[in-house]
Amino acid sequence: MSQSLSPECTPLKQAYDSCFNSWFEGYLEPAIAASTSAETRAAYSKKKADEFQAKCGKVWEEYKACVQKAVKEKGLDKLLQQAREENPLVEPIPPLPVNPTKK
Repeated sequence: MSQSLSPECTPLKQAYDSCFNSWFEGYLEPAIAASTSAETRAAYSKKKADEFQAKCGKVWEEYKACVQKAVKEKGLDKLLQQAREENPLVEPIPPLPVNPTKK
């Protein structure tokens, strides 16, 4: 695992990376075999989001706060704001609907 922006954040980064990787592996396995029903997918996604928050939410918030502090201390917050103003995020183009009967 790589180092964080600030050495004091690295232990939090490593804890978060480990938590996320463990959670994500569990997320992918059943998702591959899950039903194609939109309701089933939505329920599964909600369940996994709640699970992520319970398992990794606290360490994520601590790591994020540490990085945000380091960003300010290094003066990078002004550069980030400038980049956001010059290149604002836009809504992605929605994917085309899948038509299983079309070949």
